Formats: sequence, structure tokens, C-alpha cells
Amino acid sequence: MNPPSPKGKRQIKINAILQAQLIKLLLEGTYTCQEMAEMTGLHYVTVLQYTRELHRAGAAHIAGWEKDPRGRDLAKIYKIGEGKDRPRQKKTQAERQVAYRAKKKQIKIMELIRCSALSAERMPTPLKPEEPQMA
Repeated sequence: MNPPSPKGKRQIKINAILQAQLIKLLLEGTYTCQEMAEMTGLHYVTVLQYTRELHRAGAAHIAGWEKDPRGRDLAKIYKIGEGKDRPRQKKTQAERQVAYRAKKKQIKIMELIRCSALSAERMPTPLKPEEPQMA
């Protein structure tokens, strides 16, 4: 048995369709690779590879950075077209030192509050003076 003949039928590779969807998303706006992976159905690593290659070829640029819960620039946000990459913001050593000291101070305060709460629980309740009974 022979496979069906492709004569007269247009063959479209899935990869081409998904790449076109990815580029359409990049034209519409700015998205992280995670968002584009969810919208296109491509695997996250595949989207990373495509966007890196577009960036390397000069067809896309880094329009911004998505921050993680600690405020650090983590995920690149790409935009199609030529443009200047937005630099990654970094804290200076002095800013890191201030944040570290503030965190240590906060921990110390929380420990003091916890210790005082525990000691208050352990204290015996004062006895009430007995009221004189009338006979």
C-alpha cells in the first residue's frame, strides 16, 4: 500500500505556522517568553531559542525586563524590530548593603517580639486577692 499522494494538496509544516504565530505576537506587543509559550502552545525552551535567534540576527530587541519577587530583572521581554536593548538594572554594592542591614534588623525585631510573646504566655497569672466573706 502506497502513502497518499501529495499532488494537488498544499503542505504546511507545523513549525512554520508556530513561528508565524510567534512573530505575530511579537508584532502585536511585548511579551515574555513564558507568555508567548502559553499563547502559541510551543515549549518554553523552544520559544527561548527562537527569540534568542531573532535577537542574534537583529530582528528583535529586548524592550524590557520582568522583575522577580525580590525586584531583580529576571525575564527578558522581546519586541520585534530593530532597537536598542534595555540594559539590566543592577543594585550597587551600597544598595545591597542597606537592604541586607534592614533585613537583619527586621529579623532581630521579629525575634524580640516572638520572645516577649512567649515569655508573656509562660508567666503565671496573678492571684486575685480573696474577698472578705460576710457572715
